[in-house]
Amino acid sequence: MEQRISIRGRTARKMVKMANHMPYLGHKAQTGELRAKISEREKLWECPNHLEQSVIDMGLFKMELLKLKDVEEKKGVILQLHGGGYYGKLHNTYREMAGLYNELSKGYDVLSADYRVAPDNPYPAALEDALAAYNWILENEYPVEHFFIAGDSAGGGLTLALCLYLRDHNLKMPAGIITMSAWTDLTKSGESYQENFDIDPIFGGATDSLVYKEGYYQESNPEDPYISPINGDYKGFPPMLMQVGEYEMLLSDTHTVSEKAKNAGVLVKEHIYPGMFHDFQMGLTRYPEAKEAWVEVGRFIKYIVNHKGNEL
Repeated sequence: MEQRISIRGRTARKMVKMANHMPYLGHKAQTGELRAKISEREKLWECPNHLEQSVIDMGLFKMELLKLKDVEEKKGVILQLHGGGYYGKLHNTYREMAGLYNELSKGYDVLSADYRVAPDNPYPAALEDALAAYNWILENEYPVEHFFIAGDSAGGGLTLALCLYLRDHNLKMPAGIITMSAWTDLTKSGESYQENFDIDPIFGGATDSLVYKEGYYQESNPEDPYISPINGDYKGFPPMLMQVGEYEMLLSDTHTVSEKAKNAGVLVKEHIYPGMFHDFQMGLTRYPEAKEAWVEVGRFIKYIVNHKGNEL
């Protein structure tokens, strides 16, 4: 199976493992301390010349809107819900990802919600902020048929939780959903939590990693579908693209949701990337597997917008 992985992809996996298991630094990365500080200490992001970035103050949290410069038409919009285990804040990699979403969608605006996080703001703060971002999109009259919600890791779980909430409250659903390494099972009951424990380069080999922290749900029931969307009912959901790495402890988080959604009649493309690790798409286009994943995102958006049948 290793022969199906590029040299650069294999190197990226080794580097991720080293970074997450170094003494001190590894501990901070595993427990979320490092993630929480990334956005505070990084350099000011340089917006590409063809794009413009604006900050939207929502009171309890902020959002960033990235769009093509000097273009007034609202062609479409992607709501990006970032990852970070519900501890990390929005940081520059997500701004780069927003740029890729804009490029691959052929000019959609990208709204990134810097939602409130644990431990100071546990559930339901993140879900409330995601809903507020959704309402902002509707109030600004973006075309619903060109509206996508995308999220990675905890943001992938939050994407599904938000759409469960929308469906349950008879609110308009997006045209499509994109998840990358979605964290959907905060009870950690899926088989891959055991099967991939020794090979996951980020969360594996230790029980004090970020996925074992309980600061997000605190006194709430982690089995609640709005916390662990793996327990949700997916009837009435829009088409979904779900990407995940083969080596992830969170592999079953994506696979189980994918199967439940398919059984509920939802159009789902599940892609398990051989040899890949959690959130490998954050490598952007630096190695073939990450690049392939982003190209697949572009194809998915184009397919949904063009309404080309019932198979992805």
